[in-house]
Amino acid sequence: MHEYQVRGISEESSFLEMLDVLNEELFARGEEPIAFDSDCREGICGQCGIVINGIAHGPEVTTTCQLHMRSFNDGDVITIEPWRAEAFPIIKDLVVNRSALDRIVQAGGYISVNTGAAPDANGTPVPKQDADRAFEAAACIGCGACVAACPNASAMLFTSAKVTHLHLLPQGKPENYRRVVNMLNQMDEEGFGSCTNIGECAAVCPKQIPLDVISTLNRQLGKAALKGV
Repeated sequence: MHEYQVRGISEESSFLEMLDVLNEELFARGEEPIAFDSDCREGICGQCGIVINGIAHGPEVTTTCQLHMRSFNDGDVITIEPWRAEAFPIIKDLVVNRSALDRIVQAGGYISVNTGAAPDANGTPVPKQDADRAFEAAACIGCGACVAACPNASAMLFTSAKVTHLHLLPQGKPENYRRVVNMLNQMDEEGFGSCTNIGECAAVCPKQIPLDVISTLNRQLGKAALKGV
């Protein structure tokens, strides 16, 4: 751990802008800047995730890039750490490799769609309740905060969000059971821990994915077992 003092930071600055100011000072002194990851800085891509004062993404339920310095008091000591999980090897400083989440998605495979011209938007009716639920699950940006917050470093909330999203839409139903099994097998292979329903994952999720998507995954897994998948 290294300790730095940063002065003259506006309360309107984002957390990452504060780190930018610190890195400029370090560079000016000939010291190596702190490596951290970010891209959109609009709360969309999820690349910016770090643990701030023991909380994934910090004290507000948002992404790190959308966290502002007004959430802290002048003179506060802020402890910053990378995501800590066996499946997220540290690359440097605050940067971790989260490609394990990509491989879980890849293990889900494909969905069945008809080729050719795009079908009419209303050609395949989807109940509004299912559409709303699928949209809610699809909001997951794969930032990994759920893994970082979970004492078991489980990726169950992430995996459940992807399964729930595709399970509820007609295009995702044909491969649904095999998708659930494959994604869970990949999750285990990547070294993520088991889910014990503590709920820390949903508490820190910047997109507020509900905890009960895990129940949806478990039901689909049970059905897959009954069908011999």
